[in-house]
Amino acid sequence: MTPEWSTIWLTLKLAAITTTVLLVIGTPLAWWLARSKHWLRQPVAAVVALPLVLPPTVLGFYLLLLMGPEGTVGQLTQWLGLGTLPFTFAGLVVASVLYSLPFTVQPLQNVFSTVNGRLLEVAATLRASPLDRFFTVVIPLARPGFLTAAVLTFAHTLGEFGVVLMIGGNIPGETRVLSVAIYDHVETLNYGQAHLLAGGMLAFSFLVLMTLYLINGRISERGLHS
Repeated sequence: MTPEWSTIWLTLKLAAITTTVLLVIGTPLAWWLARSKHWLRQPVAAVVALPLVLPPTVLGFYLLLLMGPEGTVGQLTQWLGLGTLPFTFAGLVVASVLYSLPFTVQPLQNVFSTVNGRLLEVAATLRASPLDRFFTVVIPLARPGFLTAAVLTFAHTLGEFGVVLMIGGNIPGETRVLSVAIYDHVETLNYGQAHLLAGGMLAFSFLVLMTLYLINGRISERGLHS
């Protein structure tokens, strides 16, 4: 595999793993944010949204300290025999999960908040357990939100730069992702290769978003006619 294809494969793998992890941990978090009235709801929502307003280098810097040899997480992973996470693929995944958190949680939170509570009450009277109600009532109604969350998270992870550079560095085949490769090519004035990678990302992102809008549009039309 050539270095460029290795970089593309690594970037797609990072985006796929990050999206999968975030759908698993982001779904219960989004449900709690959408339905809970606990006083911690607003502080937690603010923490989730922080990556939207923080410069990526700020988040990357503190993650680097936290996961480094002297950081709390770094000491824990060393105690577990895992070594430290910075400049590894596992570290990239952790950083990407935190950086892309709002792109999963907020679309899900929005769609969960629109689920009619009356439907859940009816299901409860039919003796459906909370888990049954979630999988048989909430999940089908929230399909557009899941699709939006997955696509936005995947596309956002593909384009990460500051956080992945701070945590992963630029190790070919291990932590070198597309955005870092494009930066490298620009720095060395290799604009032809930079155009090739940047144009590919632009076309891919456009196609993904177009597909999302088309699918969500059809789901909405079906909902109006049902």
